[in-house]
Amino acid sequence: MLSGAAAFAALPTFSVLQAQASSGHDRHSGHGAGNGGSTTSGTGAAAGGGGGGTDQAVMTNHAGHAGFAGGSVVPERAGIDPTAILRDFDRGRTSTLPDGRTLREWDIVAVDKDFEIAPGITFPGWSYNGRIPGPTLWAREGDALRIHFTNAGSHPHTIHFHGIHRASMDGTPGIGAGSIAPGQSFTYEFDATPFGTHLYHCHQSPLAPHIAKGLYGGFIIEPKEGRPPADDEMVMVMNGYNTDGGDDNEFYSVNGIPFHFMDFPVEVKQTALVRIHLINVLEYDPINSFHVHGNFFHYYPTGTMLTPSEYTDTISQVQGQRGIVEIRFPYPGKYMFHAHKTEFAELGWMGFFEVSAS
Repeated sequence: MLSGAAAFAALPTFSVLQAQASSGHDRHSGHGAGNGGSTTSGTGAAAGGGGGGTDQAVMTNHAGHAGFAGGSVVPERAGIDPTAILRDFDRGRTSTLPDGRTLREWDIVAVDKDFEIAPGITFPGWSYNGRIPGPTLWAREGDALRIHFTNAGSHPHTIHFHGIHRASMDGTPGIGAGSIAPGQSFTYEFDATPFGTHLYHCHQSPLAPHIAKGLYGGFIIEPKEGRPPADDEMVMVMNGYNTDGGDDNEFYSVNGIPFHFMDFPVEVKQTALVRIHLINVLEYDPINSFHVHGNFFHYYPTGTMLTPSEYTDTISQVQGQRGIVEIRFPYPGKYMFHAHKTEFAELGWMGFFEVSAS
């Protein structure tokens, strides 16, 4: 059933796991024949050509480098720039309503688009505004919001926002506007509440592929009175890619490209307060996690509180769960961060913080 590209995708990333694979261990042995309508598939050939031992060579690890020979796919080729997404908060077009409140408006378009997520592996994505994840929408608590949605894709889609709003604005098929057909548009209108770190995603059936193919993004609502100022603020969306049409993932990433932050570390300053909006939209796996080396952080579940719930170096999130990580690095250097699920890390969900001296 697997194409050459999908077989490449199914291989574990590092040489130690290659030994396991060659001895007969196959993480895809439990795959079903499909996923209820997903058309996701891997295309293209592994970098360097196919046949013989090429796939094995491509996946050889290089110390301190990404898990692909030649590194992760550069943003210009991938069609996604995870580093740019880190600090790209879209505050929309603003105006003032008669009651004095701020109105924020955005245009979001669902569009089919191919992305090269790993060397030679093309993922046929469904995206919001041509990127995975979609734009990170930022608002302040109490703002009036209007999201003008157009479906330029080939399937019915919706936008479902996590938050408090009327049922007619929920982006659920059969309620309000329901499914938005290809070529059709709808405007979602509601107020920004509650404050916190939220997300949005397509809620069209079959739900799993509509999310897994890329229709999701961050939705940040700042408290009305604000939070204590951070020196650096960013968003990290944890996701995966199902490239063989089965019922699990072959690649994992933060902000869209496996191993990107191994090759392009997240640059931060020593002792600076770094605030990370961490969002898990991983489909086909029940849980994801975030772990940082050489440090601890304060964690605010869902971002709906102004005091942290714990001080730790590892947290777990189920799909749709999110929170705020606040961290300061007391020492300069290079510190790894990754999923504390070895399989996820070795298939792309790992990177580095590069901490420069203050």
